[in-house]
Amino acid sequence: MFLDSALPVHSVLATAAAAVDLVTENEAIEENLRQFLLVLSVSLGVATLSRVVSWLRNIPYTLLLLLVGLGLAVLNVRLVNLSPELILFIFLPPLLFEAAWNIKWENLKRDWVPIVLYAVIGVVICIGALLWGLINFAGASLATALLVGASLSATDPVSVVALFRELGVNKRLTTLMEGESLFNDGVAVVAFNLVLGIALGAEQFDLSVTIAQFLVFTGIAVSTGALIGFGISFLTQRFDLPLVEQSLTLVSAYGTYIIAEELGGSGVIAVVTTALILGNFGSRIGMNPRTRLVVSEFWEFLAFFVNSIVFLLIGDQVQFSSLSNYLDSILIAIACMLLARLISVFGLSFFSNMITPDSTDIGWQDQTVLWWGGLRGSVSVALALSVPTILVEREEIISIVFGVMLFTLLVQGLTTKPLLEALNLLGDQPLRQEYMQGVARRVALNRVISRIKELMERQEVDNEFGRYQLALVEGQVKKLQEEMKKMQTKHPELQTFAAEQVKEELLAIESDTYAELIRAGQLKDELAPLLQDVLTE
Repeated sequence: MFLDSALPVHSVLATAAAAVDLVTENEAIEENLRQFLLVLSVSLGVATLSRVVSWLRNIPYTLLLLLVGLGLAVLNVRLVNLSPELILFIFLPPLLFEAAWNIKWENLKRDWVPIVLYAVIGVVICIGALLWGLINFAGASLATALLVGASLSATDPVSVVALFRELGVNKRLTTLMEGESLFNDGVAVVAFNLVLGIALGAEQFDLSVTIAQFLVFTGIAVSTGALIGFGISFLTQRFDLPLVEQSLTLVSAYGTYIIAEELGGSGVIAVVTTALILGNFGSRIGMNPRTRLVVSEFWEFLAFFVNSIVFLLIGDQVQFSSLSNYLDSILIAIACMLLARLISVFGLSFFSNMITPDSTDIGWQDQTVLWWGGLRGSVSVALALSVPTILVEREEIISIVFGVMLFTLLVQGLTTKPLLEALNLLGDQPLRQEYMQGVARRVALNRVISRIKELMERQEVDNEFGRYQLALVEGQVKKLQEEMKKMQTKHPELQTFAAEQVKEELLAIESDTYAELIRAGQLKDELAPLLQDVLTE
């Protein structure tokens, strides 16, 4: 009887415990959601403010968010714990995908030599310089020097590239900066994983083994990325559903990263490979122009969304007390990193100019911007935070990396625009935008003229009314043409810009035609562009 009466009591207690756990879990979910909405509100509010207030427009919105995050850190307001998993698995894939999606293969192929040199040899130079400097001048241990060097070898010039696009800096400089960053991140993550075993004493350095491991990491990543990229490219040929195709690109960004990491490869390089294929091949053969525009706008928004959060959280994670404890090491690391960047950019550029005589040399002005614009950001932070807690130097490593990162973002990031002005590299983006608006209006009005003539031929409008409307529109077109001619006379560089726009339009028409024939089943394989070399000649 006692056991029988006790059973309901245990059942009630179990039910009560389950109810308490459920309430606790719901409260945790609610708290996490509240924190996320707070972070989102602050970050998007600051990003919007930077576009509304005129004097704030000179500061890239990512750096403005970092400053706000630092302000919250001073007040000891901690929004969300920024873990390495959050950066590497949540924030990084969409940022990599968006950047690689928008890089044109022709531009990347033209400058693949310097990009590969910066991304691979540059990482080795950075690790070597920091290893030498921190051990000899800061008295750091081998583990600290190796892991700081590997963490800081990852460049993250998001704010600089955004500034390039806004100011109309030449496309080649943008491609060099962004292309290096895309592949450099993958190489840096692989290098960090390799030196981590050495720092923990679990492995011994062996050059042949290290090179073999690097090739395995890279090979798995490229193979995985290519397989997924081409697979989705041919899949999207079967249907024309913009939202489905947009969703597939999102799934491919995260899916490629996870699959490559599970297979033992570099998720970063895999995502870049997939995005390059989808952006340059899949979007041509499997998406119509409207769908491509929808997908591109979606990724532009997602990159803005993620950057708005990550830079705010990076600033919010700074521990100023720890930075002051390791100030000497931070200053030495900054000097070594700048020296390593100087050697890698100018030295490797000289080598690249020497072995690629057919391409245009990278000038010293561009090299100077590449040197100063090699900022450190989210990837460096994620690698530093992922150092195991069993390593006694972990706090020192994190502090040095955070200190150097803040210097690059605040000092180098905020002085990039004056440097561009001093080197006379600022583009004429406002002038080009005004010219393109005139072109757009002219195209639109010519279409209106064609429509009026069509209606008059079909006798759907009165001839007198049609002629009157036609005269009005043609007068506007003539006025536009005169204004554009004056602009070209006053600014002769617009003629070169206009020729480039026409060339890009003709190449796009050729590619779209091949894609239409493939979707219609009249072609089985994508044809290489014929006009690329013809128009260049």
